[in-house]
Amino acid sequence: MGMLTDYHVIVVGTDGSSLAGPTVARAAWLAHREDADLVIVCAFAEMSRRTEARNVATLGGDTRLGQVLGRSAASEAIVSGVAVAQQEGATIAAALLVDGDPAAALMSVAAEREAQLIVVGARHERSMADRLLGTVATEVTKSAPCDVLIVRPVTKGEIAVPEDAPGASAT
Repeated sequence: MGMLTDYHVIVVGTDGSSLAGPTVARAAWLAHREDADLVIVCAFAEMSRRTEARNVATLGGDTRLGQVLGRSAASEAIVSGVAVAQQEGATIAAALLVDGDPAAALMSVAAEREAQLIVVGARHERSMADRLLGTVATEVTKSAPCDVLIVRPVTKGEIAVPEDAPGASAT
């Protein structure tokens, strides 16, 4: 068996979606317990103010899958992610806006920061475009320079129980 290492730097991606909160919370929870630094990353597509306003008004039709559209939306996602991480007691080493592809941004930041773990969210619903182009989680797991934790959404009928809750059992 290979050598196991502690996590000193954990990188987590956020896009401001409904899955982003639980994903950042899980990464922050781990960072707090491992006494690791947390780096929160939001990849976005730079847009002019006019294009950004038009996109907000029309929503949809953009081919940049998984990418936050515009700096202001990315800033909101980062602010939300930082708030979630602070609630979990994590030490936030950085909160970064990266203009570019989400998977590439996460892997680049992880390599630069010498991270031992990347945490990403995975969506249940998979469109034809997702299957053809791949998702952020899929791309990261293929090429990450470190361990990857995929946080999946809780679906209807499931009850989220933290592992450290009294009475929680390992399955």
